[in-house]
Amino acid sequence: MAEKIGQSFVQPAPSGKEELGKIEVAAEVIEIVAGIAVSEVEGISATRGNIATGVAERFGKKVHNKGIKSGVTETGEISIDVFCSVKYGFAIPKVAKDVQSQIRQAILDMTALETAEVNVHITGIHFEKEEVAVQE
Repeated sequence: MAEKIGQSFVQPAPSGKEELGKIEVAAEVIEIVAGIAVSEVEGISATRGNIATGVAERFGKKVHNKGIKSGVTETGEISIDVFCSVKYGFAIPKVAKDVQSQIRQAILDMTALETAEVNVHITGIHFEKEEVAVQE
């Protein structure tokens, strides 16, 4: 994967329109779009972040690109890596396929950029906590 510092993706001009200039989409924007798309998939419990995102969330800041890494393939296309956990009881292959489809469609809809690959890394299973009723 390429370095994210200064990385951006050049958006193509719409078909049938004259090009007025260059449109660049920052890598962070791609990651935020992917992060929001992942949160909409049924069966996803959470995405994995690092210490910095954990601290930011403790202070009330919502980190949408937590667990998402974007890069550029050798051919210059967008590559996305998603690190997430799945809720217990959901079929992992189906959830992973849904994540890939949701991210690919969200990035295409919002930026008109095609993704070469969306790699889903399942890092854990989330079990629902059972609430124990206390009898008096």
